[in-house]
Amino acid sequence: MELRHLGRTGLRVSRIGLGTLMWGRDTGEGDAAAQLKTFWEAGGTLIDTADVYADGGAEYLLGRLLGDLVPRRDMVVATKAGSVPDPDRRFDGSRGHLLAALDASLERLGTDHVDLWQVHAFDPVTPLEETLQALDIAVSSGRARYAGVSNFCGWQLAKAATWQLAGPGGRTRLASTQMEYSLLQRGIEREVLPAVLDLGLGLLPSSPLGRGVLTGKYRDGAPPGSRGALDYMVPFVAPYLDEPASRIVDAVTTAADGLAVTPLEVALAWVRDRPGVTAPVVGARTAEQLAEALSVEALTLPDEICRALDDVSAPVHRYPDHDWSTL
Repeated sequence: MELRHLGRTGLRVSRIGLGTLMWGRDTGEGDAAAQLKTFWEAGGTLIDTADVYADGGAEYLLGRLLGDLVPRRDMVVATKAGSVPDPDRRFDGSRGHLLAALDASLERLGTDHVDLWQVHAFDPVTPLEETLQALDIAVSSGRARYAGVSNFCGWQLAKAATWQLAGPGGRTRLASTQMEYSLLQRGIEREVLPAVLDLGLGLLPSSPLGRGVLTGKYRDGAPPGSRGALDYMVPFVAPYLDEPASRIVDAVTTAADGLAVTPLEVALAWVRDRPGVTAPVVGARTAEQLAEALSVEALTLPDEICRALDDVSAPVHRYPDHDWSTL
């Protein structure tokens, strides 16, 4: 699999990442092992997790598999901290919480460092410079090799990245941001993506298949065993089952038919090759599903299909995105 640099850093990662959101809950050890082996054999290196996935179960499961199943040195392990699993879904970006969470992640993962450590979301209460100091400490102590953020809006991302660049030596340059991005969710193109491009960050799109909807499997309802059929995942999938989304899915399916590939491959190739993107992070239920996603390595969409998909999925951006100089 082709490797790409993560932003303006020396870290190279596979241009498709493996996500572990369902590991330790709906994906057991056998299926997780099969996915990891399939990913590694295809040349995949980037595997993404978080301390709150399955309340730590995803990290623990990954830690059991690393070393025994695939060489630890071959994998770029990324995890996140800062999301607090309580009914209010709050975020804690305090230095104390983040560093304690990192130590707990390392213990579950069975490693002395992670390759990429990410702040899971912006904490509006904690001063941003305190949150970023935790990243500096993590890297300077050797517990993390690189640092990034996740789910920061445009101004939050620009402020964080600029703070790290503007200070004296010792601050850790942000390597990346992880955001939801797909043909069904192009909101980051308004402010986040321009900041990514200007500041030289790597973009790691999550849910690149529109929470599974772009595969076309929900066109006739939620199939048994899919995320959309799980009670706790219904609110996650439901926003992308409306009429505008249906038109986009139809366009993806038409393109797939014309290219003799699957809708999954079309949707994933589109986001993988967007400007600023380093590696979409794909979550799969089985190794077979993952293998289908990894087959996109051989696919590059023709320009005319990219333009057609761009048009049918174009978000509506008005003021201040348009040129208002003639007003």
